[in-house]
Amino acid sequence: MATAEQLKSLIRTHLSDDRERFYSLALQVAAHEARQGHGQLAQDIRQIVDGARKSHSNALLRFPVEMAGMVHSAEGDTPLSALVVPDAPMASIRRIITEYRQQAKLRSHGLRNRRKILLTGPSGTGKTMTARVLANELRLPLHTIQVDRLVTKFMGETSAKLRQIFDRIGESLGVYLFDEFDALGGDRMLDNDVGEMRRVLNSLLQFMEHDDSDSMVVAATNSPQLLDPALFRRFDDVLTYDLPDPASARRLMENVLGSFRGRVSWKMTLEACHGMSHAEIDSACCDAIKSAILSDASKVSSALLVSTLREKRDKYPTR
Repeated sequence: MATAEQLKSLIRTHLSDDRERFYSLALQVAAHEARQGHGQLAQDIRQIVDGARKSHSNALLRFPVEMAGMVHSAEGDTPLSALVVPDAPMASIRRIITEYRQQAKLRSHGLRNRRKILLTGPSGTGKTMTARVLANELRLPLHTIQVDRLVTKFMGETSAKLRQIFDRIGESLGVYLFDEFDALGGDRMLDNDVGEMRRVLNSLLQFMEHDDSDSMVVAATNSPQLLDPALFRRFDDVLTYDLPDPASARRLMENVLGSFRGRVSWKMTLEACHGMSHAEIDSACCDAIKSAILSDASKVSSALLVSTLREKRDKYPTR
């Protein structure tokens, strides 16, 4: 049977509500029982853990019927190693993850971990991917708020929906992503602003101020200059993204191409992707892989990669 130390550890993690640690210890017990020749018991323990994990995950992803359409829920599926961003935001992301994992230690000193994060920068530079990475690394579900479904023309309705969202943030632990955040947090002093949107912003400011949950709130915008200045003070950290420099672009292409990468002329390739976003480079690399597969080639040649990069850049002249 399980050792005394294993039993004590299981009890401690259960009482501390450290679910993942509890699962890990339970699987260690299963492995111990298997080594002792208790194969059926080990299998039963593994099945119980797998069932509990699946049930807990499904419960986290369920939302009330009245919120259907406003929130898209998914499990985090992107590891930190897949994210290619400049050193400054990467350092901030690592710090956010570290603080979250050690929030109990911070609380023992009267401090809180960073959990309200604003991501700014051009489209396709890794903001949404960062939210997926945080969900994956923190083992939390990712809930993306559909801002276009949230904002309505009827007086008071948008603020009411916002209240529902923040009530849910307090009740259900997760990473909550507000994409296109400037649609909600536009500057109140803009001449073309209307009274209803000012009321929405005031409500948003209050909800952000009073939110003291353990969930991670992530807001992303391509246009930080449109945000009301008062919003910036509601965030614990602001991460700024930009188009990839040559070193980042090369690392991104190496990651995406993986085993399909052949001999690449990097000088010509990096010239071809100059001014392109992370998302555009990623898409071009995927196009090159598909072309190689369909032509029965095992590797993506330098000429093919340059061709797909130029084709993508010409189709989407964003610069």
